[in-house]
Amino acid sequence: MNNQFRSTLMTLGLLGTALAISSSVNAAGDAAKGEALVASCAACHGADGNSAMANFPKIAGLGEKYLLKQLQDIKTGARAVPEMAGQLDASSEQNLADMAAFFAAKTTQLSGSKEQQVQLNSGLKTDGLKLGSKLYRGGNMESGVPACSGCHSPTGQGNAPAGYPRLSGQHADYVAKQLRDFRAGNRTNDGDAQVMRGVAQYMSDAEIDAVANFIAGLN
Repeated sequence: MNNQFRSTLMTLGLLGTALAISSSVNAAGDAAKGEALVASCAACHGADGNSAMANFPKIAGLGEKYLLKQLQDIKTGARAVPEMAGQLDASSEQNLADMAAFFAAKTTQLSGSKEQQVQLNSGLKTDGLKLGSKLYRGGNMESGVPACSGCHSPTGQGNAPAGYPRLSGQHADYVAKQLRDFRAGNRTNDGDAQVMRGVAQYMSDAEIDAVANFIAGLN
């Protein structure tokens, strides 16, 4: 598959995913009501959605539509998160919408990037921050990896109306795990177009680690 054709498919896939998200997420959330529902979330995600532990994602400011979809998917089993097993079973659709609105209204705190060396498949080592920046902003034309900025914005703020989450400031370890899960097919709730699986399948371990580290400090 040539890069131009792959790019066309990716564009169509992004449109299909946006439409799918738009049609499946429709409840209007009330952040004030959501505050009374999220006490149990604080142990892992922090009271304001800014998790202190890298294995739990920061959920503050990710976007209401995206957060609601993840809560719905976790509840139905479309997204398997062992740590969340059973925790949403008693939550109504309105409860989920209110919880999503509460965390979406919070401000994400940056995790911060670090100096990093990554080893390419050739065996050569390179500056991970530079590689991460290049991948995030421009992708990898040779392997067909599109730029992350196309959906998640140049500053990592995401596209809340389309359901694309904020990435800026997220824990690097968490981002890397999600990319590997998408690549392996262990996470599949990216819609029928399989947009994230389509992106991650072309990424090497070095590229995943580099872009995840870059995202942690992106602002």
